[in-house]
Amino acid sequence: MSFLRRRKATKAEENKPEGSQIDTASKNDDVVDNRKQQKLPQKHESEESSRRRRSSSRRWSCVDSCCWFIGCICSIWWFLLFLYNAMPASFPQYVTEAITGPLPDPPGVKLRKEGLTAQHPVVFVPGIVTGGLELWEGHQCAEGLFRRRLWGGTFGELYRRPLCWVEHMSLDNETGLDSPGIRVRPVSGLVAADYFAPGYFVWAVLIANLARIGYEEKTMYMAAYDWRLSFQNTEVRDQSLSRIKSNIELMVATNGGKKVVVIPHSMGAIYFLHFMKWVEAPAPVGGGGGSNWCAKHIKAVMNIGGPFLGVPKAVSGLFSIEAKDVAVARAFAPGVLDKDVFGLQTLQHMMRMTRTWDSTMSMIPKGGDTIWGGLDWSPEGYFNCSAKKLKNNDTNTADQNGKGGLGSTKRVNYGRIISFGKDVAEIHSSEIEMVDFRDAFKGSNLINATKCDVWTEYHEMGVEGVKAIADYKVYTAGSILDLLHYVAPKMMARGDAHFSYGIADNLDDPKYQHYKYWSNPLETKLPNAPDMEIYSMYGVGVPTERAYVYKLTPPSECYIPFQIDTSAEGRSWRGKTRFNPSGIHTYIREYDHAPPANLLEGRGTQSGAHQGPLERTWVGIEFTLIFSNGPKTSTYNFRFMKSCLTNII
Repeated sequence: MSFLRRRKATKAEENKPEGSQIDTASKNDDVVDNRKQQKLPQKHESEESSRRRRSSSRRWSCVDSCCWFIGCICSIWWFLLFLYNAMPASFPQYVTEAITGPLPDPPGVKLRKEGLTAQHPVVFVPGIVTGGLELWEGHQCAEGLFRRRLWGGTFGELYRRPLCWVEHMSLDNETGLDSPGIRVRPVSGLVAADYFAPGYFVWAVLIANLARIGYEEKTMYMAAYDWRLSFQNTEVRDQSLSRIKSNIELMVATNGGKKVVVIPHSMGAIYFLHFMKWVEAPAPVGGGGGSNWCAKHIKAVMNIGGPFLGVPKAVSGLFSIEAKDVAVARAFAPGVLDKDVFGLQTLQHMMRMTRTWDSTMSMIPKGGDTIWGGLDWSPEGYFNCSAKKLKNNDTNTADQNGKGGLGSTKRVNYGRIISFGKDVAEIHSSEIEMVDFRDAFKGSNLINATKCDVWTEYHEMGVEGVKAIADYKVYTAGSILDLLHYVAPKMMARGDAHFSYGIADNLDDPKYQHYKYWSNPLETKLPNAPDMEIYSMYGVGVPTERAYVYKLTPPSECYIPFQIDTSAEGRSWRGKTRFNPSGIHTYIREYDHAPPANLLEGRGTQSGAHQGPLERTWVGIEFTLIFSNGPKTSTYNFRFMKSCLTNII
């Protein structure tokens, strides 16, 4: 049934002839056509405007691209993380073995098959930045972060509230201790430094291998400390040195009198050197343990990558908050790190923060030009640092002229730790015009600094002070200290009270009993413990930062005036010496660097990088000498490096 009803015609329409009806219909059609034509421009206008709106909504912007890119990365990351947590624990190992072949047994499993079990208690001493730090008291911006990690873990607060994070990670610029209203303390236990971040282990693998032969938490101790503080201040504020002493004494007492084996890494090596002198020194400055405390409690010290004589990287970090990777980033994207898109002035904040960390000054090169070289010579000038990389623990030998496994190369002068200009780094010292900067006037800063949201000591130097630094041209290890005193006087004033960088003329001089000398192996004696053993393990064949070519940064509103120019190319306890009067047995082991063959190997078990020896400790050193139930013989293939220290022993 139709829902439309035809209109009933009137009588007049019915009486009209057929032709007239047609005329009427045609007239009606004409009226409709006229109406359509009148409405047609409005229809065209509406279609055009809607087309414009659609085209404008489809227009792509850079912000859209960034958002989509970040969204894709996050989605992929969460998807992979979901797969990783959902898959069986053995699946990654199955995939790895399918590609690379069967994996060898972990070192702990091998030793367990040989019948080896736990023997001596073990003490781990983490290095700089590898130990976790948590918040105990903070300002209002840190609300809800009580006992949450500010350093280590996911670093989530760094991204959520970066300025608040920097404020709480900084120490007082006058005292080197806590800022008012802030308490950040080291995490305790083995979890303090087992992982630096999720998936990036530090001590976890070594702990796991020790557990396979019977070790547990009562026979392993992580000597956690606040690595930002000067070594003596860790005792002043947290009694960290006293805690290490009491825990070692407890471990020896509860394990049948068996001495401990101490394994320091990186800066932890010189921190523990400071501890061995502190524990012998009388109270209240020292631990009051007496001259034979180390002999009674320590079996061996196994230093992994210890910077005993300092590292040039510490200079660039304090001078311009740069290392190789940061310098490349600044060159690739100029201005991004100096003042990023959010106006946070990243490098300036990092410089202000790290210059309050007194521990960084412990790694400034020690020994001056005698150790590190002068204007026209350097110890490694005859050696080729790009040694061939081997996937085994064999060692290379080379004589003083560079002949042998390392080969020979042209003379390179790394004694100039900082040079302003590529040409200055290469020419002879007689051609360099050096203008002394030490008494130079620090003028007012001519650049508008009103928009700076962070203060650094460079703001007080002014243009005249910056120019004086560049006019000196070249800095060796002997003049680096003067340079740092000029550019960072407050920081170096604290450093002078806690560290020293010279070479002792007479170690019996009473002044060397001060704690500022205890972390410098050139100004202190090893403990009186002739039965104690000291091992030092290093990776070789790894490109290492040794010297830097700098350039001036163009002046801007808020800037760090010095920048690394990325376009530029370019050990004393052995035997009975005055530094080792009791003749402690010392060993040096060098590991040839072999990077991992694929990503599935992680950092690789044959890596010689700074974290690499933590993975190779079990492989390269015969731990059966230390952990076995009975005496075993071990063969050592140590290579002893000749250095300038031979001349001063």
